[in-house]
Amino acid sequence: MKTLRLFTAGIFFAAIFAVSTFAQTGTSKIGVIDPRAFDDKAGITKYVAGMNTLEAEFKPLDAELQTLVTRYQTLGNEIKTLQTNASANPQVPINQAALQQKADEYGKLERDIKFKQEDAKAKYQSRYNIVMGPILQDIGKAMQEYAKQKGFTLLLDAAKLDEAQLILAFDPTTDTTKDFIAFYNARPAGTATAPK
Repeated sequence: MKTLRLFTAGIFFAAIFAVSTFAQTGTSKIGVIDPRAFDDKAGITKYVAGMNTLEAEFKPLDAELQTLVTRYQTLGNEIKTLQTNASANPQVPINQAALQQKADEYGKLERDIKFKQEDAKAKYQSRYNIVMGPILQDIGKAMQEYAKQKGFTLLLDAAKLDEAQLILAFDPTTDTTKDFIAFYNARPAGTATAPK
């Protein structure tokens, strides 16, 4: 973890030195793009369509998991209530067979939920790579075109910098996210469309 921090700090300082070198030449132009805006209503249409495809595809699985989680929580509350009532009123016997049956179902549901969540995560990642992979590659190529066409020496990923807490301050005029989104959406339709 310490090595990762040192590596990240090294990259940050290298970027700062590169920026200061660019600034000294007077011919550089640096921009910041925030990919988190790609999924907004006014974001990249192909990106939004791809994410909507994934959401629709996994909606039934999500609903199934939510049903299992609701049942799991209900059973947990029923078991807790039975145990609380037994503790509060020891003279009233509880049906041990019914309690054991609920406890067994609770344990089975816990295992089923964990398995289904892991399976859903793996399936989602696989489908994400298939659906979004070509779109993300196309966006990457478009960023290169955009940088060249608009004269940017360097484009930075605001989300990654923010995540690594490397942004101390920046001039909002360097944020070119909206301009890039407009540039991308105006391009002719390519091969990067969301597969069925």
